Amino acid sequence: MNLTVGMKAPIFKLPSSSGEVVSLEDYLGSKVLIFFYPKDDTPGCTIEACGIRDEHENIYRNGTVVFGISPDDFDSHNSFIKKFDLNFELLSDVDKTVSTTYGAWGEKTLYGKKSIGMKRMSFLINEEGFISKIWKKVIPDRHATQILEAIS
Repeated sequence: MNLTVGMKAPIFKLPSSSGEVVSLEDYLGSKVLIFFYPKDDTPGCTIEACGIRDEHENIYRNGTVVFGISPDDFDSHNSFIKKFDLNFELLSDVDKTVSTTYGAWGEKTLYGKKSIGMKRMSFLINEEGFISKIWKKVIPDRHATQILEAIS
């Protein structure tokens, strides 16, 4: 499925770094930012996550909840959170079902070479559960600013 702005965001449930299961349905009434990233504690992913961490208070103040999603497991997420003092939950999509549904897992091109993997993408979901913004090619060091511009 090719998701577009205005579509109902696919509902999902994923295990969280908090030890709970997060359901997108539970966040109706709030804006939700979900950002898909390839791997915990890698250079681009760390830059992106730390940028969001640094702006998290402003993002939250604008009524937006943040979830990072990668195929990493619970232990990897908790290590990443602890090492970089991340202040939002990371969700584990080990079987890549949610990532595939959102179009974040699949064929990608890096330096001219095609491979299958996680695409760095983000989705802003409005209070009614509809996609209001999609970033298809996130630039890690600019993304937090882009998020703030979109939610302000």
